[in-house]
Amino acid sequence: MTDALLTLEGLTKAYPGVVANDAVSFAIQPGEVHALLGENGAGKSTLVKTIYGLVKPDAGQMVFGGRPFAPANPRAARAAGVAMVFQHFSLFDALSVAENIALGMDNPPGQRQLSASIRDVSEAYGLPLDPDRVVGDLSAGERQRVEIVRCLLQNPKLLIMDEPTSVLTPQEVQILFHTLRKLASEGTSILYISHKLEEIRALCEDATVLRLGKVVATCDPREKTARELAEMMVGTTLHVPEREGGESGDVLLQVSGLSLPAPSDFGTPLRDITFAVRAGEVLGIGGVAGNGQDELLDALSGERFAPAGSLFLRGQDVGRLRPNARRALGLLAAPEERLGHAAAPEMSLTENALLTGDVRQKLSNRGFIRWGKARDFAKSVIDTFDVRTPGPETAAGALSGGNLQKFVIGREILQKPDVFVVNQPTWGVDASAAAAIRQALLDLAQSGAAVIVISQDLDELMDICDHFTALNEGRIAPIRPASGLTIDEVGLMMGGAHDMHEAETAARAEAEA
Repeated sequence: MTDALLTLEGLTKAYPGVVANDAVSFAIQPGEVHALLGENGAGKSTLVKTIYGLVKPDAGQMVFGGRPFAPANPRAARAAGVAMVFQHFSLFDALSVAENIALGMDNPPGQRQLSASIRDVSEAYGLPLDPDRVVGDLSAGERQRVEIVRCLLQNPKLLIMDEPTSVLTPQEVQILFHTLRKLASEGTSILYISHKLEEIRALCEDATVLRLGKVVATCDPREKTARELAEMMVGTTLHVPEREGGESGDVLLQVSGLSLPAPSDFGTPLRDITFAVRAGEVLGIGGVAGNGQDELLDALSGERFAPAGSLFLRGQDVGRLRPNARRALGLLAAPEERLGHAAAPEMSLTENALLTGDVRQKLSNRGFIRWGKARDFAKSVIDTFDVRTPGPETAAGALSGGNLQKFVIGREILQKPDVFVVNQPTWGVDASAAAAIRQALLDLAQSGAAVIVISQDLDELMDICDHFTALNEGRIAPIRPASGLTIDEVGLMMGGAHDMHEAETAARAEAEA
């Protein structure tokens, strides 16, 4: 450890009722791409926040570049040479790339010099950016470039990346990996957090595994299978989702020529969306964030009205019905944003169960809430979906991301929908929770429901879907059977190559190159 860039020795941080980090010790070498693995709630976020100066540890010490390291805040961490790209972007849509980057720098240069630096750095690392473009007009992948370039302009010695590929196409992932390898070859260390274990195996040369706040293993991930890494994280044999074969039934949901204007200046309009989903079928809809996924879910769920004649449930036009009316008919949905949209963070799990379960579970009578029944419904979700929580009176915001996601998905599935639409069902969720959620979706389809899974996780879609399509700029690609699709074909569909002959030709040309 004497030559390490960063050494952690016995870092401990406790919160009421939980020890987030329990005597964590490991080291990161100069120029190393080091993975930090663990389930949701394992302590990864607390640990990187400690390194970045957002959390003060209760015990232990850090050494950075041979000197004691205890940053009081992110500014001090950046001054020492630590930069971080967060999972959720911190950008202002109405400002330019250069203006956003300036806001994230402690001592930004003048606008002209900064714009020149952005161009130079972005081109040098294969992340081209126009400093004058408005961020609201950028794709998700381009927005991530803004965050990365902002870090690179500070010449970091250690770059922390939290779930960096969750919004990227396969082609963009390869560009990012090329950039990270170039940085590592120049001596920059990278601490890489991801639930995508195949990516960890492809990119990282060392890994530290956390479980319940403790370091339980270290390894070279290139020498392990993804399943072995997952089982190191959870401490048990990992369940692999299984699906029984079966014939699809009647069309339950028909979408015909659905077009809607963008809901805001930086939203995405829906353009002539047409597809059908049958009983027992799982339809996967891929796409990079910002291409109409949220807008499509809002139109299907009833948060936005759809034009007459564009949305039919069992032949009935439901486009002008509100969410509760659609729920009563069997059309349920779970949005991407779990805190604030799918669940109210300050409300208890019982209250959150009531919010969407009232109609189908009959949790109220003539305006009076049946609290006992609502509590029992919340308990059934907690028990059935193994939600780790003290009980149904716990606030939703107190749960880890994975446990809240299991609660949100379970709350809808236990209402036995005929059609279930879910956006990003396993986003930021560990391998064990992801497997449980995917199995629940498969079981729901097996019971005769039609399931629509909107996701940026292509492995997830290929694992559980019968048919696949992709959204790009609010348009939908022709639907194809999921079996037999290559990652290159899927990536091209996500990138806008809606004509599959065009996509296949481009995929072959890229492979030959």
